[in-house]
Amino acid sequence: MKITVLTYLDSEDENSKDYEAVVPQVAKALRSLGHRVSVLGVHADVKRLIAGLSRRRPDLVFNLMEMFGENVFGDIPVTGLLDLLGLKYTGSGPGELYLSQDKGLTKKLLAFEDILYPRFAVFSRQQAFETGGNLRMPLFVKPLRSDSSLGIGGKSLVHDAVALMERVNAIRKELNDSALAEEFIDGREFYVGVLGNGQPKALPPVEVDFTGFPEGVPKVLDSKAKWDERSKEFKGTKSVLANLPDELRARLQKVAVDAYRALRVRDYGRVDLRLTDTGDIYVLEVNASCYLERSSEFAMSAAAAGIEYPKLIERIVELALERYRR
Repeated sequence: MKITVLTYLDSEDENSKDYEAVVPQVAKALRSLGHRVSVLGVHADVKRLIAGLSRRRPDLVFNLMEMFGENVFGDIPVTGLLDLLGLKYTGSGPGELYLSQDKGLTKKLLAFEDILYPRFAVFSRQQAFETGGNLRMPLFVKPLRSDSSLGIGGKSLVHDAVALMERVNAIRKELNDSALAEEFIDGREFYVGVLGNGQPKALPPVEVDFTGFPEGVPKVLDSKAKWDERSKEFKGTKSVLANLPDELRARLQKVAVDAYRALRVRDYGRVDLRLTDTGDIYVLEVNASCYLERSSEFAMSAAAAGIEYPKLIERIVELALERYRR
């Protein structure tokens, strides 16, 4: 097939080839499978996006667009544009992406399906205050929609109302986003990848190992732990394949699949979970069209299931095509 890998350019130079690492990895995997592959990188030029797709006329778009211009939620309208152009593409569409990015809506859908999640409150600029029940301190405060741990740091865990409102106001000002305050769930953290549509299958769980984390710091993957390679938090965490009893592994995977279905995720995604000392499993986030870099937790868990990287990329292509055939 003719496949175009669609990606975001960080540079305003629309002719730049400075792609994120995942882009050449996916392109190489697709070429190894015999496909004719082109890469289209766009920063903020809609005309360039439409012209590039029209010129290539791909049989399938492998969509790796995570934002558009300075809009971190730009992946949503991009998928809407792909729909309007009548193009087939991998991953979730605008509706599914919006549901998974709005953490308040995510929790409401989980509640409807009787899936456990941290109780929460939303502090919005545009709408009335809303809460999912009586909250107990401490609370973890984060942006309602921003991902990649944006807006999450040392002051995110609050123990009183004053600190809560300070954090809410900071998120509104710095990220132009509403704030989500949720009860802090202490426990082990797991990532469970899911592949499929009609009959989605959970991959082996990956656990976040916090054993090297600084003492006295809440065990949370904040922006430091994810991106600051010189920080103690970054050096003190790693993702490892979870060593679990069969019964617990099956419980984690069932909750992940239930949450994946509740959010109508398409083709592939990742569900972030916390396991408490009492054995309760909480859904923290559902990530539609999650990160696919070779060393990512998703690729790691796929490899543990016997799905090596080229086969994983091929499976995502197959799932998208099956979905359009239906």
